[in-house]
Amino acid sequence: MDKVPAWFFLSLTALAAWGFWGFFPKITTTYLNPKSALVWESLGAAIFGLIILTVINFSPDTNTRGVALGILTGMCGMAGALAFLYAVSKGKASVVVTMTALYPLLVILLSYIFLHETINLKQAVGIAFAMVAMVLFVI
Repeated sequence: MDKVPAWFFLSLTALAAWGFWGFFPKITTTYLNPKSALVWESLGAAIFGLIILTVINFSPDTNTRGVALGILTGMCGMAGALAFLYAVSKGKASVVVTMTALYPLLVILLSYIFLHETINLKQAVGIAFAMVAMVLFVI
């Protein structure tokens, strides 16, 4: 039997962490409003990040363009997290998480337009199915 690649276990870890990340906000927003939940979620992320960076003795790169893009990425992520918290506080976690999990469709579009990445027929069919799934999931 072939050795299982390291990325596979890392992917399962991400899947599990994001699964809990999608589940906990529904419970959290029964006790806190979405803005407060975002504050505490951000603090949790900062604490986790500082612990990990300390353990691995990390020193960040300081390329100006990279730093600016990193900050922009964080701002987009937090804007999405706030919108997600409002959505999950008003809707079913199972529906909200599934719908927001289709964000790769936007990544594909932006990558096609700005990075000139190609999309083959099989991928285009998959994209179409994902869009149909989103419509079917919310009606």
